[in-house]
Amino acid sequence: MKTPARLPLLLALLVAPFVLRAENLAVTGGTVYTMAGAPLKNGVVLIRDGKIEAVGPADTVKIPAGYRVLHAVVVTPGLIDAHATVGLSGLLNQPQDQDMLEKSSPMQPDLRAIDAYNAKDELVAWVRSFGVTTVNTGHAPAALISGQTMIVKTFGRTADEDVVNPAATTSVTLGRNGLANDGSPGSAAKPPGTRSKAVAMLRDELIKTQEYAKKRAGKDEAKRPGRDLRYETLLRAFDGTQPLLVTVNRQQDIISALRLAREFKLQIILDGCADAQLVLAEIKASGFPVIIHPTMQRSYEDMENLSVETAGKLHAAGIPIALQSSYEGYVPKTRVVLLEAGVAAANGLGFEPALASITIDAAKLLRIADRVGSLEKGKDADLALYDGDPFEYTSHCVGTLVEGQVFADGPR
Repeated sequence: MKTPARLPLLLALLVAPFVLRAENLAVTGGTVYTMAGAPLKNGVVLIRDGKIEAVGPADTVKIPAGYRVLHAVVVTPGLIDAHATVGLSGLLNQPQDQDMLEKSSPMQPDLRAIDAYNAKDELVAWVRSFGVTTVNTGHAPAALISGQTMIVKTFGRTADEDVVNPAATTSVTLGRNGLANDGSPGSAAKPPGTRSKAVAMLRDELIKTQEYAKKRAGKDEAKRPGRDLRYETLLRAFDGTQPLLVTVNRQQDIISALRLAREFKLQIILDGCADAQLVLAEIKASGFPVIIHPTMQRSYEDMENLSVETAGKLHAAGIPIALQSSYEGYVPKTRVVLLEAGVAAANGLGFEPALASITIDAAKLLRIADRVGSLEKGKDADLALYDGDPFEYTSHCVGTLVEGQVFADGPR
């Protein structure tokens, strides 16, 4: 029997997990959200050599002969998770696959996510099955400086093959989760044990970084200090090439982060911000973007003021935002940003801003909008295909494209 050129939606729902190698494709959608303009009804996305070749309505974009045709009710750009630990916090939830936190020291900016990232962990494929194609992942927000994050595609090949940016941000945590002695039963009495000690330690490290830079720039080569990976990493927060990703939830910790940024002229991204509504004006005045806490995170301790309306209120205030899965301590060790965005959309953010927060707005925040985040000619062919409204729990992701490779992991 002749194989049809068109892959209907029903087949995508029934097929077992598989990968189609990159080829020339045409993706048609009842609605195509390009995130670069108004949604297209009966839209077409042409893909050649892993890049988007053309985008437009079906009556203006003709499908060349020989292109494989995929169809979905709704097509969006591949989703972007702006902060995760997937690939370091593994599916098994056992010591051998939990590399998201090194506990030997409170400050370890030299640790790199790329050196621990497991591209073949099943959770990478799991989030991809919901349409997630790009993740900013790394060490958990559970130490004063826990390490560097990386931006990676969810191909599932190797870290070196899938990486977009091997050193995207440096993770800093202010608040209870950043304390070594957090007051829990059996916790050791080692620094930092209080918020003031944590900020003092961080200020001291930043001052040493400035002194290191001056000495390295000295004219007398014999007096220059040897390379120090810790300071080299933190220096990139000063020049803006690798901002600090500062996880803060209490209002006093948000203010402390902004104070440090002013003092040292740092480039930072605020992360979490459960108390954001209490200091909205200060966040707005800072100009820094916010990767908002997961909408479905448990509300206790520093998170007791979190709200499903936070995203909507920050967006209404004109503050750049993105959504995240963050670190999940329970099995299955990761949340899914598609579901987080659905909750935010229904609680004040609205459909298109919610979709933007996990596509184009996340791409801009992470400085990768030249490659991903929208469906435009020349960008990576990262797409998510759905059989209905992506934010409805009764809808399914029926296919994910990463640079033109088609993954049908089963409907999610």
